[in-house]
Formats: sequence, C-alpha cells, structure tokens
Amino acid sequence: MEAKVYFIGAGPGDPELITIKAVNILKKADLIIYAGSLVPESLVKTYAKDGSEIINSAKLNLNEIHSLMVNGVKQGKLVARVHTGDPSLYGAIHEQSYLLERDNIEYEIIPGISAAFATACKAKVSFTMPEISQSLIITRVEGRTKVPEGESFESMAKHNCSMAIYLSALKGGEIAAKCLDAGYDEQTPVVIGYRVGWEDENIVYTNLKDLERTVSHLSINRQVVFLIVPRSEQIFFSKLYDPDFSHGYRK
Repeated sequence: MEAKVYFIGAGPGDPELITIKAVNILKKADLIIYAGSLVPESLVKTYAKDGSEIINSAKLNLNEIHSLMVNGVKQGKLVARVHTGDPSLYGAIHEQSYLLERDNIEYEIIPGISAAFATACKAKVSFTMPEISQSLIITRVEGRTKVPEGESFESMAKHNCSMAIYLSALKGGEIAAKCLDAGYDEQTPVVIGYRVGWEDENIVYTNLKDLERTVSHLSINRQVVFLIVPRSEQIFFSKLYDPDFSHGYRK
C-alpha cells in the first residue's frame, strides 16, 4: 500500500468490533498513532505488525500529531491514525484533514462502529420503532466546548424522539431535567453505556426519573453514552414483514 494517512474508526473498544478493512490497514501500517484516552492499546497491538511504530497521542496536541503524520508519509510510511468509534462523530478529524490537505498529504477515512450503536445492541434496544420513534438525534450537552446556536440540548429534546448523548458523563441530572421539561415521560427508558467494548464495560438500565441518582451511584465521570429510547405500552409492528403489505419483492 502506498504511503498515506488512514484515519481509522476502531469502534468502541472491543478488538472484534472493527472492520476488516481497518484491520488490514493496521496489519500493514508502519506508523500507528492512536487516541490512547479512548482506544485500548491492546486493540492496536492485536493487529499491528512486528516492527511498526506505535504512538499514544493522548498527551499530544494537534500540531504534534500533524507533524508525526506528515513526517511519516514523507518517509514513505503507511500511517494509521486510530480514533475511537467512528471518526466522523466527535473525532476531530476535520481539523486534521484540513492540515493534511494544506500540506498536500493524501489521506483516507475508514468508518467504524460508534459507541451508541454498540450500546444499543448490548442493551437489546432499538432506536426506531413504528409509530413511536422514527428519528435518532446524536448530540451532547454544552460544556467547555460550546454548541452552535439552535442546537441546544433543550431544542433537541423537544422532538421527544430517541437520543444518543455523548460527552456528557457528569450531566445526568441536567439531561433528565431538560428532557422532562421538553415533554418526555419520567418513565422513559434510559440506557447508560460505560466503556462499551472494554473489559470493564457496564450497561445500566434506568429511566429519566432515576437517571441522576443512578449516575451518582455509579460514580462514573467519562467514557459514557446515554441512550434515551421512548417506548409505548402498545406494540406496533412494521409493515415490512406484514403478510398483507406488498412491495417490490413480495406481492
């Protein structure tokens, strides 16, 4: 493979929840720069070839990471920049790719499995259900990093649909209060996914009424995704497999 940068989505942490394409790149990479605060070192080492250089970027700033990637490519190396989950979601790849384009460094982005979807599968819940919720909002509560005007958590919650909330581990009480104010029922199920895919993962079921107390009891402060999944006592079946519903493959 030619010398260039590959941004890789490593999934939530489980070495088996990573694409075959990503694995093939890791097996050939000469330089692997991984986000060690979120990506387990064991995942990287599971697939790295002998002799590859592996660097944890947790303590590096943007310019330092960029220099490593550029120098690697100029030395003829295949560089794997490994992010948690999917690179396009809270992965800060826009700024990294901007600098690579500025310096005429070729790159490619490989998708990955986001923690929200891994958590939903572990918890055996569905974001979309006929006549209950047909939309999923992926968002975060404002903190040190601001959110754009018009994307406040309050405005997102007004839709009363399924939500996946990232980067808000310490804001369980705020999430619950704003969802209740926006019209969610206090018994609306909430799934807390902590370090999903890691050896110490924890999937916790609660509801909006008890969310703040549950989070406090768990004493978690990072690597958490909250799933809010509206439900109804009535079960609605989809039309897809309805024997009386015809479509292009079934008359």
